[in-house]
Amino acid sequence: MARKNPSSRSTRPRRAGSAGGPHELGQNLLIDRAVIGRMVELVAPTDGPITEIGPGDGALTAPLARLGRPLTAVEIDDRYARRLRSRLPGVRVITGDFLDHRLAPGPQVLVGNLPFHQTTAMLRRVLQAPGWTRAVLLLQWEVARRRAGIGGSTLMTAQWLPWFDFRLDRRVPSRAFEPRPGVDGAILIIERRSPPLLPAGERGAYRELVRRVFTGPGARLPAILRRAGCFSSTRAAAGWLGRSGIADSALPRDLTVEDWVALYRRT
Repeated sequence: MARKNPSSRSTRPRRAGSAGGPHELGQNLLIDRAVIGRMVELVAPTDGPITEIGPGDGALTAPLARLGRPLTAVEIDDRYARRLRSRLPGVRVITGDFLDHRLAPGPQVLVGNLPFHQTTAMLRRVLQAPGWTRAVLLLQWEVARRRAGIGGSTLMTAQWLPWFDFRLDRRVPSRAFEPRPGVDGAILIIERRSPPLLPAGERGAYRELVRRVFTGPGARLPAILRRAGCFSSTRAAAGWLGRSGIADSALPRDLTVEDWVALYRRT
């Protein structure tokens, strides 16, 4: 069984000697061999070391180790960490919270089954970490859809688009976990763009622009862009949208990464 997707428990380590198994800890362990195999398939064609987030009892860790690459597993539960060290001596196992973990410098691949109740915090930590090239993450279905821009981008996704590409691989039914959660999961692939569409030094200014547009008042995009300070008038904003092939009726969520980069550069 692979790592948990706890929906209610704290992510802090349990006290040594306390009773309870996976169910008592509120953990949803991945038990579907096909899903585990698919995640390994998505990691296999990449290069470099691998860091697994929350390996649990190692169902995903063991096949990842067979890829023959340096593998680090960051596990918050000391019981699981001790077992992994015993079963997989070739794997570097770190006992700790991934939210506090500092990734080793240099290119690497991230993989893991993220806690459903901490998905956003985990994703922010992943996106802020330097160096890694691909992340293969299992998370809650609705969150994965939003990150992949299904039905339009969210503020968080749009703020990172010039540096990362988000792709939804597949839906993972709730029956793939034990105990069975109340929602489905999904495999999300995040690729670091090389080269990025904007320099890293402009990330702050770009993200502030996206925030102003997403949170700005207005029912139509020309008015939203004017009030966000992108254009001096609604007419100027409408003209730019028309020349860019963007409908006036579009909303911030409908803009592509190319639209956002062009708007940022124009502004």
